[in-house]
Amino acid sequence: MGKRIISQRRGRGTTTYRSPGFKFRGEVKHRAYDEVEKTGVINGRVSELMHCPGHFAPLAKIIYDNKETILMCAPLGMRVNQAVSSGAKANPEVGNTIPLKDIPLGSDVFNIESFVGDGGKFIRSSGCSAKVLSKTDEFVLVKFPSKKEKKFNPNCRATIGIIGGSGRKDKPIVKAGKQWHIKKAKNELWPRTSAVKMNVVDHPFGSGRGKRIKSKIAKRNAPPGAKVGLLRPRRTGHKR
Repeated sequence: MGKRIISQRRGRGTTTYRSPGFKFRGEVKHRAYDEVEKTGVINGRVSELMHCPGHFAPLAKIIYDNKETILMCAPLGMRVNQAVSSGAKANPEVGNTIPLKDIPLGSDVFNIESFVGDGGKFIRSSGCSAKVLSKTDEFVLVKFPSKKEKKFNPNCRATIGIIGGSGRKDKPIVKAGKQWHIKKAKNELWPRTSAVKMNVVDHPFGSGRGKRIKSKIAKRNAPPGAKVGLLRPRRTGHKR
């Protein structure tokens, strides 16, 4: 009798594959998009720099003048008790969060909003930053670390600076045990065994006959857990 394949085990939702969110410090995002963010400025300070198992980048705890608290990716050079600000009238300095339209050309930015008020979605990993290339009335052009250029709404907010922790990949892993602990922090499955290297009872792709991959199209009547690989099309030809 074969065992459950990985896709079936994931679907069952056991703790082996569940993200350990109870270990994480919290969600990283900008302040709520209120009237202060639109037309004014609010000041705060860095109360703590911390490590979070759920993030590669170091995090900074910000306490604003109205006692509001947020977490942000700590830029390179940030220190405890450093003054930061957020809003349309904030100065374009490292650690401040302002709209893209007010950021000088050539500045390094991170945690860029996908749309106005979503809290930040792009450029959030350690050592990363994007550059503001050009601005128009309709959009702001930003260049990503991958050299890709993307247009954003001018009112989308971003934080100025380069995220800290850039040397994370400089030191080699060396031992498998270290990699195991890195993956364990986020409950990522490691080591991962190739399906074609399994026994035939352990996976639909498993066999010892030359390790040739079988058809990747699942059977039409296969149960949800056994539908691995490519899903069979429901129909073919022109729809009439």
